[in-house]
Amino acid sequence: MTPKLIAPSLLAADFGNLQRDIEMVNSSEADWFHIDIMDGVFVPNISYGMPVLEAINKHAKKTLDVHLMIVDPDRYIKDFARLGAHNLTVHFEACTHLHRTLQVIKSEGMKAGVAINPHTNIDLLKDIINDIDLVLIMSVNPGFGGQSFIENTHKKIRQLKELIIQNAAETLIEIDGGVSDQNAAELCKAGADILVAGSFVFKAENPLDTIQNLRKLANS
Repeated sequence: MTPKLIAPSLLAADFGNLQRDIEMVNSSEADWFHIDIMDGVFVPNISYGMPVLEAINKHAKKTLDVHLMIVDPDRYIKDFARLGAHNLTVHFEACTHLHRTLQVIKSEGMKAGVAINPHTNIDLLKDIINDIDLVLIMSVNPGFGGQSFIENTHKKIRQLKELIIQNAAETLIEIDGGVSDQNAAELCKAGADILVAGSFVFKAENPLDTIQNLRKLANS
């Protein structure tokens, strides 16, 4: 069985000690860095942009999983490829020509992801599931860290897993928002492949132990 992956979200890191927190993730059992880019338009918050991603890439030694919560992401695909993104995830709700967007992401050598907000129906992905490398299910409303997990996410994971199997797709399922040791095992049993954890990791007394425990729970 393919191991389930843990992706600490740098949105919850200490921006005054970002290199320290990056090096902590490098030395941990985490698999990816999850990086949220917010524009203050698609979501009501602004996180960080290209200069910060460039700085992260100088120190990060693991996969950069970049999640764009921005309008008109097509304008920046080449820039994010140049800055070192390995995975580039765009929101279904932000893309008028999603198929074309995914093809451009892949042509730049990145894995192509699609994120869906809590209100977005899984069935909307059925005509394009074979073109998606990963689907990121938002288990909170996008824009801010530290929110409570939306319980309907479990149902959406099962629906998405069924869609993937029906279409013989190789799409991975990623969960972002409110992930903790209380729901990690259940999320992975439902079909999740990657768990994003922000506040739960970076606000922990011992982030290294927290990541290790999450990984064990996810793969139990």
